[in-house]
Amino acid sequence: MPQTVTFNLDTYLRDRKQEVEAALDASIAVIYPEKIYESMRYSLMAGGKRLRPILCLAACELLGGDRAVAMPTACAMEMVHTMSLIHDDLPAMDNDDFRRGKLTNHKVYGDDIAILAGDALLAYAFEFIAKETKGVAAERVLKTIANLGNAVAATGLVGGQVVDLECEGQLDVTAETLNFIHIHKTAALLKSCVICGALLAGANDTDIARLSTYANSIGLAFQIIDDILDITATSEQLGKTAGKDIAAQKVTYPSLWGLETSRQKAQELVEQAKAQLVSYGDAALPLMAIADYITARQN
Repeated sequence: MPQTVTFNLDTYLRDRKQEVEAALDASIAVIYPEKIYESMRYSLMAGGKRLRPILCLAACELLGGDRAVAMPTACAMEMVHTMSLIHDDLPAMDNDDFRRGKLTNHKVYGDDIAILAGDALLAYAFEFIAKETKGVAAERVLKTIANLGNAVAATGLVGGQVVDLECEGQLDVTAETLNFIHIHKTAALLKSCVICGALLAGANDTDIARLSTYANSIGLAFQIIDDILDITATSEQLGKTAGKDIAAQKVTYPSLWGLETSRQKAQELVEQAKAQLVSYGDAALPLMAIADYITARQN
């Protein structure tokens, strides 16, 4: 009989998170003008699950790549994600005072420095990939940079955020519009993490197609669970203000489908995601387990 490979997700996430934290800590030094670097580091090093960089590393290893090669891109993903959180928390956006259990960046450094810290992290992310990626053909690095740019721009995260803002207070938002928002605002960056890790390992078109479906599915599942937790979890559990969606009169998946159907939809998406990885065998265990983790998480 074939030997069953034992995989411990908790150990995997802990070990990879430690590697990512160390790389992020080394990525930005505090120099003159100190305030902007301190602001950048304040949010970048504020903790969190580091799920996006871990997805990047896991996708690279799935296709036989060395995760050290993907680490600069993994760090860049966290820089971009951190930028999006800093800007999302601003009074002109979602207006929150807490993130990851700490005061949001603008509450500590002011709106002006917070905006600039986000801008600086976004620009530095692309520089970091270009300068720090070693041992990879230039064409792969260019594809990686282009993919991340597409995920962040109006074609991705920014476009999703615009439609999200436009829909605040509109109670007739359809599931189709809600899906558009979150495929762009949430899933696009998660997808880029997976695809960029794969590109650095030499992914072919079939790999990209499978991993794109995987990432889009877990991205939507992630958002559905976020919407559920906004209703069911406390601010202490979330590390940010609970009940924000209701207060902002946002249409969410639970408001359209109810909690139980939303949970079922999230689980269906996770199963769809995992189905894309079957052909990779044991090498896909980390990405499979991360998909399951998305629906089981409590924050």
